[in-house]
Amino acid sequence: MVNWRAILPHVDLRRFPFRFVYSDDYWMLDLSNHVFPVKKYRYIYERLLVRGARRDHFIFPEIPPDEDLLRVHTPRYVKKVKSGKLSPSEAQALEIPISPEGVRFSLLSVGGSITAAEVALREGLCIHLGGGFHHAFSDHGEAFCVFNDVAVALEVMRSRGRIERAMIVDCDVHQGNGTAAIFSEKEYAFTFSIHQMDIYPSRKPPGTLDVGLWSGDGDDAYLEALTTHFPRLFGEFKPDIVFYLAGADPFALDQLGGLSLTKEGLFTRDRMILEGARRKGIPVAVVLAGGYSIEVEDAVDIHMNTVRAARRAQRKSLR
Repeated sequence: MVNWRAILPHVDLRRFPFRFVYSDDYWMLDLSNHVFPVKKYRYIYERLLVRGARRDHFIFPEIPPDEDLLRVHTPRYVKKVKSGKLSPSEAQALEIPISPEGVRFSLLSVGGSITAAEVALREGLCIHLGGGFHHAFSDHGEAFCVFNDVAVALEVMRSRGRIERAMIVDCDVHQGNGTAAIFSEKEYAFTFSIHQMDIYPSRKPPGTLDVGLWSGDGDDAYLEALTTHFPRLFGEFKPDIVFYLAGADPFALDQLGGLSLTKEGLFTRDRMILEGARRKGIPVAVVLAGGYSIEVEDAVDIHMNTVRAARRAQRKSLR
């Protein structure tokens, strides 16, 4: 286990008032011409270095023990994934090839979100340059999502006595069906999702609060819907931590969505969530979630805007 007390005090956080979690293994996964652009992780990492982040701003995740995975996922499913023995239908549902490298990627993604949650609880905010695999259910995966990293991180924080209540704010264009199902009967977890209705998943298990929009709704409808609930929900539920899925896929040029948001609209979304939580002193663990724009640089720009919004929110909270 990482010795947080030993490593956290030694990093100068004046340029970026929070840390990042990242692994080179994220982008080394070979998906050829797959729509899932894993290379965006490396591009974001390099962009951050250019913008002044130092290498000691980054924490490199470890593969979590089975004990942590089993807080959410069934023993049978974990064993089948790690042994490479998924059935053809299970593998097909994932829509990505499951190789040893793919399993490592998925496990490190879980470890990364656990790390981001722990650091956020100590320092107020942390950004995981990955994660957000919200279509993974307890006993199977779907749509690029093998393990549900945020769900595992939430349960691990509870098991360590770090939190009692948590809120998941899911702003990916797709509804987090796996997350909603996992926490459907757990009152300590508030699951909020704002998503597009007329795309995958066709069956959308209800979360605590779901906001469904439609193709072409754009910035105004999206931000109006979000403003109806935030920051009000933070004050009403009073979570000990917020997990924020800052998906880039509501963007107008995304290949897998159609909400038609602009980069400016997405930046406003990020500010609303991040500043709303940090203003109330609630720690936030950010995961980047989806982003499948025609040009990968658009997704990178949007994710970098999330970093910019986080920097504003964290600096305001530290004044």
